[in-house]
Amino acid sequence: MGSNYTAPFNNLNRSPDLPFTSAPALLIPKAEPKSEPYDESIQSPVQFHHPAPFSSAAPEFMSNYSRISDMFCYATGQQDLTQVDCSAPQEPDPNSLALVTVPDPNTGSHLSQVSVTPRSVSKHPVRSGELVRVSDLRSDDVRYFRESIRKARMTFDSLRVFAVAEDEKRRDLMGPNRRSRADLKAATTMKDCGLWLNRDKRVVGYIPGIEIGDVFFFRMELCVLGVHGQTQAGIDYVPISQSSNGEPIATSIIVSGGYEDDEDAGDVIVYTGHGGQDKHGRQVEHQRLEFGNLGLERSMNYGIEVRVVRGFKYENSISGKVYVYDGLYRVVETWFDVGKSGFGVYKFKIVRSENQEEMGSAVMRFASSLRTRPLEARPTGYVSLDLSNKKENLPVLFYNDVDGVHDPIYYEYLVTTVFPPFVYNSKNSGCECVGGCSVNEESCLCAMKNGGEFAYDHSGILVRGKPLVFECGPHCRCPPTCYNRVAQKGMRNRFELFRSRETDWGVRSLDLIPAGSFICEYSGVVLTREQVQLVTMNGDSLVYPRRFAERWKEWGNLSNVFSDFVTPSYPSIPPLDFAMDVSRMRNVACYMSHSSIPNVFVQLVMYDHNNLSFPHLMLFAMENIPPLRELSLDYGVADEGTGKLAICN
Repeated sequence: MGSNYTAPFNNLNRSPDLPFTSAPALLIPKAEPKSEPYDESIQSPVQFHHPAPFSSAAPEFMSNYSRISDMFCYATGQQDLTQVDCSAPQEPDPNSLALVTVPDPNTGSHLSQVSVTPRSVSKHPVRSGELVRVSDLRSDDVRYFRESIRKARMTFDSLRVFAVAEDEKRRDLMGPNRRSRADLKAATTMKDCGLWLNRDKRVVGYIPGIEIGDVFFFRMELCVLGVHGQTQAGIDYVPISQSSNGEPIATSIIVSGGYEDDEDAGDVIVYTGHGGQDKHGRQVEHQRLEFGNLGLERSMNYGIEVRVVRGFKYENSISGKVYVYDGLYRVVETWFDVGKSGFGVYKFKIVRSENQEEMGSAVMRFASSLRTRPLEARPTGYVSLDLSNKKENLPVLFYNDVDGVHDPIYYEYLVTTVFPPFVYNSKNSGCECVGGCSVNEESCLCAMKNGGEFAYDHSGILVRGKPLVFECGPHCRCPPTCYNRVAQKGMRNRFELFRSRETDWGVRSLDLIPAGSFICEYSGVVLTREQVQLVTMNGDSLVYPRRFAERWKEWGNLSNVFSDFVTPSYPSIPPLDFAMDVSRMRNVACYMSHSSIPNVFVQLVMYDHNNLSFPHLMLFAMENIPPLRELSLDYGVADEGTGKLAICN
């Protein structure tokens, strides 16, 4: 897979008169690869100064690639992303191949066959106009593509968060009114490294690895992944200059209410074409049937579905908005009408295709009602409206519409881990940052413990995973508002424990959780090795912290961007030699299911004592987690496909 960014297109003024039309029978245009002018260059941002390496440990790589990944990588001449060295120019590969659309008359599959043609290499490979539809993927193929998307998103978020942290260090030089465009910096860096996806073919319809309900905070991320290739325009399309038959074809739209004549009923959208607006978003002239407008009309004519992404304002969003992928739609009607401002606009009736999962935007609206009116949204099924009995900052709901098992209410809810008394006997020390650690970062003792930097940005987002994170504690002189106090403050999101037929129990959030955000602590009663030997004789349930997979290494891993990046090895800690008893006291984290592709990871944190052998197990988000999507952990056990509660005896 390649990168994906769309440049401005020239000389496409085609304005034929358009009568009222409707969608005819399915026609498939001939798709052939065509050249495209180079993208309009994005101004290079301030260079990233990546963290100094802490060790010489080699980065981890995926051990297995599926059949479909090998075919795509071979066909497109793509390198393993973990081996890209952006600091050195890439030599052309004489064996590079291009993927050419060749329908299979026997199977009718839309999956492209491989044809050998040389491919030129440039710093920013051009975006292809070749239309490709992918279907009939096997389960391991689906898993591979989902993991590829996940890794690309994690790289984007890691770069963006790191850029935010760097900008915060230079905030005095930047000026009070200058807005950080960390998303643009991250996208540009990934483009320079050839890490944009779905760029050397224009995917029509479903993009492998993108799921309905996936949430994005920035339009640049949509460009990086190939979901929508326009940074500003609402219609993405193959331009006339690239089309084999001289007609533009629309592939995706963003519905954000930017036009006063839009009508959005969920499954049916009356979408207003683009053009004719001033800088304030007011319609000031007639629209013309050209560019994306003509592309939508041609997509209707050929029966080609378009991806729909909805953008809307969202409370506490890091960008002020969110973009939700809602699935595939078809243009069924188009007409020219007089808009509310008195100017002519093109309108398109777009209908959602059948047999798809529920729209992500609808799920987010439902989650919003659960946050404020749970019994009204779900009249039956709730066992408790707060499993924590007000011990947590926010209520933990307990929902079961499967059976009559109510076991979780019989455990004592434990907000934070209980350590043995001797753990607190070690000598305690803290920083002297009376005015706040952000003022005295270079001399802050807690920053020194973390390797000379703070683990979080000013929004409380973990910049990158480490073997151990030191937060400011009770012996520090900084105020409670210090931005190095994150996990110790407890949950910031509302969670729901639910009964599941697949995993027995599961946990989901009612809020949107950004990547790198703190979720909650994995709590229990700590037992020493001697105590464990006694307890296991009785068959009680124990959790062994050392068995959790070290997924923290993936958050902030920029080895595919910086050739000399190594996984942090400092601050170092001794091997974890204790267990946690959750047989009588536990919290909501204990019910998270196991997954080998988790969206939550364990980060060890210290704040209330200095005994390195007994850290807190804090959970952070590996990716943007939409409301009502199940949270999962890698417990370090064999993946049996059940995902059931992984408490080890």
